[in-house]
Amino acid sequence: MFLTKRFYIAALATIALLILGYLFPFVFVVGQVVMLLLLALSIVEFFLLWRQKKPVDAERYCAERFSNGDDNEVNIEVESFFPFAVNMEIIDEIPVVFQRRDVLFKLKLAAGGKEIIRYKLRPVKRGIYDFGKIILYATTKIGLISRRIRCGKALDVTVYPSYVMLNKYEFMAIHNNLDELGIKKIRRIGYNTDFESIKEYTQGDDFRSINWKASARRHFPMVNVYEDERSQQIYSIIDKGRIMQHAFRGMTLLDYAINASLVLSYVAIIKEDKAGLATFSNNFETFVSASKQNGQMQRILESLYHQRTDFGESDYSSLYVNLNKHINKRSLLIIYTNFDTIKGIDRQLEYLRKLTRQHVVLVVFFEDSEMKDFADKAPLNIEGYYQQTIAEKFISDKQRVVLKLKQYGIYSLLTAPENLSVNIINKYLELKARGTI
Repeated sequence: MFLTKRFYIAALATIALLILGYLFPFVFVVGQVVMLLLLALSIVEFFLLWRQKKPVDAERYCAERFSNGDDNEVNIEVESFFPFAVNMEIIDEIPVVFQRRDVLFKLKLAAGGKEIIRYKLRPVKRGIYDFGKIILYATTKIGLISRRIRCGKALDVTVYPSYVMLNKYEFMAIHNNLDELGIKKIRRIGYNTDFESIKEYTQGDDFRSINWKASARRHFPMVNVYEDERSQQIYSIIDKGRIMQHAFRGMTLLDYAINASLVLSYVAIIKEDKAGLATFSNNFETFVSASKQNGQMQRILESLYHQRTDFGESDYSSLYVNLNKHINKRSLLIIYTNFDTIKGIDRQLEYLRKLTRQHVVLVVFFEDSEMKDFADKAPLNIEGYYQQTIAEKFISDKQRVVLKLKQYGIYSLLTAPENLSVNIINKYLELKARGTI
């Protein structure tokens, strides 16, 4: 049993009347009457609230998996078994990691009424999140005391990399509306071909495709048949070092890279390419060989979910050695990292250049949106000018990194974290259309 705010106000008013009764005797009588009335109403309300063993019920409904960085809907269905209308306060015991104090809902339920409460949670870390019980506080129209009722079951929800974006891309692709997400339609320039088979020459075949050795053996003109080269290897390579620890909107750059890798792998498989994955930090860690077979997306999703890091120093020499060991075909290597200065890129440039000799390398790194906004504001004092100059230098260094990479034939993508998924897909489609991969 819990006393409500209304009860305490009524009790204070009663005490005030009794005190005034020492000055005005008739007020003391009024105070006694009010005190008896307060006590009687409290007893009546107690009887109404506690006469049923199970007066209300509540259940929580949500997905077994949450999507990291996205809004995930949670529904609470509340049903009253009281034979009269009640006022309810509902508190859902959400995982403490969310640090939210606003998951409290007030509603009025009619006799035998039912309501559904909907709210959303946005996780910013992968892992297991535990929900507790659903706490309900019921009061009658009297509103002096409330009954606390615990309902529902404790629940563990697993937060995976952003699969909500996958569903959105698939839906848009079916309706040819990918441009609404910012995906550009890029015309393919030229084409690549792979050898498929040999057949007998027929009128209209390109004479340049004649296979002279096969023709000599068969004593009849034979031609090579080619098909468009559609299946390329696309590897998402995620740097899990300390430079990926920076956060934007509560989520680390590492998790933005993980979400983008999942989406890009999905799009690559749709485009008949083979998607693979590699991660590294101070050691080469995860490797998922490129494939477009059924179950590849699930393998990539599970691998991305289990990524853990202590944000150590990244070892690009180990990355280079192990990629040479595991990948023997020319591939598109998309390296998610974050170079802030020219010195930072200079330390790793040797290994990136070596990779470029065998593969197409695309380096993805991030611009600081908050710093960019700060640099665009007019400074208010001398200190502001100094701070703005430093901010502009950081922004300039990022552009110099882009130019440095371009100088050595390394593709780059400088993007804001929130635009990463769309921009990386556009870059992939651009490289594919140009015949780079």
